[in-house]
Amino acid sequence: MSAVIPTNPGDTAWLIVATALVMIMTPALGFFYGGLVRRKNLVSTIVQCFAIFAVISIVWALWGYSLVFGNSYGGIIGDLSLAGLNGIGVNTVNTDLAPTISVLLFFAFQLKFAAITPALIIGACAERIRFRSLLIFIILWSTFIYVPIAHWVWNPDGWLKALGAIDFAGGLVVHISAGLSALAAALVVGRRKGCSTPWKDHMKSLDTESDKPSNIPYVILGAALLWFGWFGFNAGSALAANNIAVSALVTTNLAASGAAVSWMLMDWLLKGKPSAVGLAIGAVVGLVAITPGAGFVSVTSAIIIGLAAGVISNLVVNWRTGRSRIDDTLDVFACHGVGGLWGSIATGLFASAAIGGVDGLFFGNVEQFIAQLIAVAVVVPFSFFGSYALLKLVNVFSPLRVSPEAENAGLDLSEHGEEAYNLD
Repeated sequence: MSAVIPTNPGDTAWLIVATALVMIMTPALGFFYGGLVRRKNLVSTIVQCFAIFAVISIVWALWGYSLVFGNSYGGIIGDLSLAGLNGIGVNTVNTDLAPTISVLLFFAFQLKFAAITPALIIGACAERIRFRSLLIFIILWSTFIYVPIAHWVWNPDGWLKALGAIDFAGGLVVHISAGLSALAAALVVGRRKGCSTPWKDHMKSLDTESDKPSNIPYVILGAALLWFGWFGFNAGSALAANNIAVSALVTTNLAASGAAVSWMLMDWLLKGKPSAVGLAIGAVVGLVAITPGAGFVSVTSAIIIGLAAGVISNLVVNWRTGRSRIDDTLDVFACHGVGGLWGSIATGLFASAAIGGVDGLFFGNVEQFIAQLIAVAVVVPFSFFGSYALLKLVNVFSPLRVSPEAENAGLDLSEHGEEAYNLD
């Protein structure tokens, strides 16, 4: 219910800061991804994140926000009553969404989630997707995949929310949706030219070194900025400067630390050396895994969730690179899809009413665990098959993949006419 009522200055100040923190995550993702791709695709990868942020900002204002948080049609989708921010002023408060901050600030905070989620997908098809086709797909994906899932889970009248599913900051809405969509993108766009091949074809590869990261310091910088911004992502999702925000901030840090350590140890055990890239990726996986439960689980549970996430995702990455022909360039599915799956299910296990008002299975609430499983079972196929269909549709009138010549030259030059390093 919307009304013109006083807002809380402390909550407003915190959410402004949190919104800024989440904003920095999209360019941080650009550096994280950019450092992982080959040098000839560094600029294109970073600029894709920047462009997506700008495009989705407009989409979110014109119709995305209204379809997610507008009046619900049967818990399935919102109406267009708030399109173009119609009726939303600086003094308007929606007591059903965030009773102590203005709707305009809530809109701005949620915009950052809507922007970074599709940006996550690009890691699966990096180094070979046409920029124009990517932007068309992202607009369609945000409208037909992200918007419905966000409405189901986060609108007060959404049907998954009514079922009892909980998602504090986006395990279902952000990470599972992006991770499964990334898997679809990797399959539809196809494998890169010149990238290393699975174990059974390894001896036939002509260029096994070509897919090494171009700039490891960028990877670490991007991961560090993502970790920093994630405090706004998770703690800001309390939508108030309160004890839940404090708990979410602490659990976020501990889960990231747990996954960073477990991933490092897995690399050390399986590959003989602790990898700098692996440590950075592990931290991000921990951040992913704690996102759905950050405001619902204890600090001890957060450490367990993070430690397990690092091991699980690391094993999936090793399977993907060693035993499959799937070319998910930056392992978005293994990190965000699998991490989000584990985190959403773990929330149903570890949630504690003493923390966030809801108990999970380990505290005797079987219904909550079942609700989480149902939500996962709905979001996974919707994201994968919906994205697969959208990608096929876009490919009909705007080919997804660049030409072999453009791919060989690199997307920096072929798509943008720029280079990361001018050494002349």
